[in-house]
Amino acid sequence: MSGDGEQSPPLVSIIVPCYNEQATIRLLLEAIAGQRWPKQQMEVILSDGMSTDGTRGEVARFCQNEPGLRVRVVDNLKRNIPAALNRAIEQAHGEFIVRLDAHSVPSADYVANCVEALRAGKGENVGGVWEIRPGAPTWIARSIAAAAAHPVGVGDALYRFTSQAGYVDTVPFGSFRRETLVRAGMFDENLLTNEDYELNARLRQGGGRIWLDPCIRSGYFARATLGGLAKQYQRYGFWKWRMLRRYPGTLRWRQALPPLFTLSLLGLGVLSPFLALARILLLLEVMVYFTVLLVGALPIALRRRDPGLALGIPLAICVMHLCWGSGFLWSMLRK
Repeated sequence: MSGDGEQSPPLVSIIVPCYNEQATIRLLLEAIAGQRWPKQQMEVILSDGMSTDGTRGEVARFCQNEPGLRVRVVDNLKRNIPAALNRAIEQAHGEFIVRLDAHSVPSADYVANCVEALRAGKGENVGGVWEIRPGAPTWIARSIAAAAAHPVGVGDALYRFTSQAGYVDTVPFGSFRRETLVRAGMFDENLLTNEDYELNARLRQGGGRIWLDPCIRSGYFARATLGGLAKQYQRYGFWKWRMLRRYPGTLRWRQALPPLFTLSLLGLGVLSPFLALARILLLLEVMVYFTVLLVGALPIALRRRDPGLALGIPLAICVMHLCWGSGFLWSMLRK
C-alpha cells in the first residue's frame, strides 16, 4: 500500500455534496469505512446544503460508532453542487481528492484503485463505472435503474456499462490530485448542473486526460419514480446547453439526439392538424421509436424474469429523452 517507497500511504480527502440524504448517507459512510485504505489516511468532508431531514443526525450516529474515521460536515450555504464541492475542497488536506455522491456506494478498493491510477499518471482525472441500483423496491424503480444503464437510454456514456479501460470525455464523480483542481480553478459555481463535465472540458483543453477504469466501481441509486427522473433529466438538459455555449466542441451525438427528437415531435404535432404527410410521419416516428425501445427492453425482462421491465424500461427511457430534450430546448429559448 505504501507504493513508490513511501513509509505510509498519502492522505486522501473524500468530498461529498449532500442535501436531505438521510436514506442513503449511512450506506455511503459505511462503504468508505470499509475501504482497503487505512482509515487514518482518509478524511471525509460532507458539504451539506443545510439539510432539513435527519441527514446530520445519521452522520452523528455513524461517527459515534466509527470513531476511527474522520468525518466533517461543512455548510454549503449556496445549496448547489459545484459550491458544495468547492467548499469541501477548501477544507481538504489530502494530496488526493476523491469525489463521491451521497447516493453512491463505492467498492472496497475504490479509493486504492483511484490513487494507484493517479500515481501511475493515467490521467488528471480518474474515475470508474457506475453499477446502477434501484432507488426503491418497485417495478418502476427497477425499470429506471435498468434504463439508466442501457445504451438506448444513455448512448455512448461508457461509464454506465463499459468493461474496457480507456480515455473518455468524462467520468462519474472523479478523483484528482489536489493541485490539479486548484490549478484548474475548481468547479464553476455558475453552472448548477454538468459541473463535472465542464471541469473535464477545461482539463482536456489544458492538455489533461480523463481516464476511465472499470476496476473502479461504485453502486449508484437511481431515482425511484418517473417524476423524480423527469426533474433530474430536465435539469441535465437545461444546464447542458449553458455549458455547450462555452464549449461547443464538446457536443456529442448522444446529447444532440434528444433535443432533435423532441423538436421533431413538436414540429410534426403542430403541423399534423393541417398536413396529412405530417400525421403520417409523426405516426411512423412514434412507432419506430417505441419498437426500438421494446426490442431493447425485452431481452432484459426475459433474462431477469421481470416482466414489468418490458413496459417500465421503455417508459423510463422515453422520460429521459423527452425531458432532457425539452430542458435543452427551453434553455436555448431563454437568455
